[in-house]
Amino acid sequence: MSCCFNRSVILIKMNFQIPSHHLSASVPALAVPQASDTVSLQSSILAVLESCKSPSEIKQVHALVVKTPPLQTQLVYNAIIQGLSSSLEAVAIYREMLLKGLFPNDYTLPFVLKACAQARALSEVEQVHAHAVKSGLLASNVYVSNTLMRAYAVCGLMSDVRKLFEGSPRRDVVSWTTLIQAYVKMGLQKEGVGAFFKMCEAGFAADERTLVIVLSACAKLGDLSLGRRLQAYIQENGVKRDVFVGNALVDMFLKCGDAALAHQVFKDMPVKNVVSWNSVILGLAQQGNFKEALRVFKEMQRVGVRPDDVTLVGVLNSCANLGLLDSGKWVHAYIDKHDIRADGFIGNALIDMYSKCGSIGQALNVFQGMKLRDVYSYTAIIVGLAMHGEAKWALDIFSDMSETGIEPDQVTFVGVLSACSHAGLVEEGRRHFENMSSVYGLEPQPEHYGCLVDLLGRAGLFAEAEEIIRRMPMEPDAFVWGALLGACRIYGKVELGERAMKRLLEIEPEREGAYILMSNMYSSEGKWKDAIRIRKSMKERYMKKVPGCSSIELDGKVHEFRKGDKSHPKMKEIWKFLENLASHLKSYGQEDI
Repeated sequence: MSCCFNRSVILIKMNFQIPSHHLSASVPALAVPQASDTVSLQSSILAVLESCKSPSEIKQVHALVVKTPPLQTQLVYNAIIQGLSSSLEAVAIYREMLLKGLFPNDYTLPFVLKACAQARALSEVEQVHAHAVKSGLLASNVYVSNTLMRAYAVCGLMSDVRKLFEGSPRRDVVSWTTLIQAYVKMGLQKEGVGAFFKMCEAGFAADERTLVIVLSACAKLGDLSLGRRLQAYIQENGVKRDVFVGNALVDMFLKCGDAALAHQVFKDMPVKNVVSWNSVILGLAQQGNFKEALRVFKEMQRVGVRPDDVTLVGVLNSCANLGLLDSGKWVHAYIDKHDIRADGFIGNALIDMYSKCGSIGQALNVFQGMKLRDVYSYTAIIVGLAMHGEAKWALDIFSDMSETGIEPDQVTFVGVLSACSHAGLVEEGRRHFENMSSVYGLEPQPEHYGCLVDLLGRAGLFAEAEEIIRRMPMEPDAFVWGALLGACRIYGKVELGERAMKRLLEIEPEREGAYILMSNMYSSEGKWKDAIRIRKSMKERYMKKVPGCSSIELDGKVHEFRKGDKSHPKMKEIWKFLENLASHLKSYGQEDI
């Protein structure tokens, strides 16, 4: 506690001749008035309250006020309530104030309501609401009405927010903004946008805060035409394009699918913060434009903006999807260098990156080094191990997860079932599928049925796989039929494969993969006419097989290779190396024979 605070309270206590053992106290050197000068004494105590640095100091001043009747005024109580408005202790002080015969004013209730809202104390909100009605403050003061609306919104009562708004004789921009924000926070994006346009029709000009909320609603709706209307509104009405509005515009345009416009807004922003950069990086990554996301990250580094946890997660996600192990390792080194804990989102992103970049050992190292693991940590490593064919390890970690008391989610079971499928563990797969609902209360989704069908199909259990599909409580999706078709390709089950392909094309008529699988199956079985028919059908539909692509990162540069592509500048050297390698393998095989 500050010595100046103690000194000031001691001086006030001396004027009232209060024994010093009642409290230890504090504030700036004040000219202490005589005890008879009540107004000056109130000023002194208010100055003490303004200097308080913590709730405990405010409580000491409260103790002084309780023992000093001349200080028990509405003004002083208001100041104490304001100081404690981050907790329900403010409500206790408010009750004490009422018991002393002091009545609330315009400044009292908003701070009491703020405390109630922070604690989501609905009962207290309703009691304060009643006091506001009885005192006439609700009808006469728009600030009280707006704060009460916000309190009900925090408690999740949209109907009460609407009633207050509609019944308010006075409304301002804050009233409308509070209503819009309540709609948006409760997932009623369209209603929030509708309220915004009604606000405009009523002659109110939206401010920066209002626009940020409406832009966030537009982003969630993914409505690009609405986004452009909002941008036009900002330009036509001279709304200040501060960093918050700029960030909201960038995020909205990216989520609405217009990366070019988002880039232009970002480029034109006079002031950018780390959130601005994160909006672009994460937005591009979510759209699958991972290369551009990494380019923006490099620009962020160039201008000297320090990345935060959100930035690093977005960059790691981009590295994972591009298979850029070296870049991912650089991010990991940056995390270690700056003593950033590799737990939570960052740890999970590191596991995912190493798994997708083929370094499952490093992924395990990160997982084992995490001090705090959650369901996402376990899911990331289980999925990674399944991807690498390490079924036993994945299932062992799943068992450890259960022992720690962390409940798996539906994604976890996708990893578990995939691990069983890749390892041919039919009994384990059946058991885990059944346990989803019987043990963990999770209803299997189409992707889980797809994993089970894949498991049974790989094991040649087609009758059971078909029975599983028939018993599905929902319509089988493309993943389920695709899994069955893939298994038919392995075992040459042409007739069943044709049925699976037919159902698959009903769902995704332009899916070239189904045609290719079926064509390859016909070719394998010597049914050349059918294979040619399938290829001809693809040609008539203007469908082309997407050429296979692989990439490798070398010295920080990514090299891509597509089937039939000879554009790489070192293609001759690459072919020569591959020929030598093939020759060595061939001679090794002959020697072995």
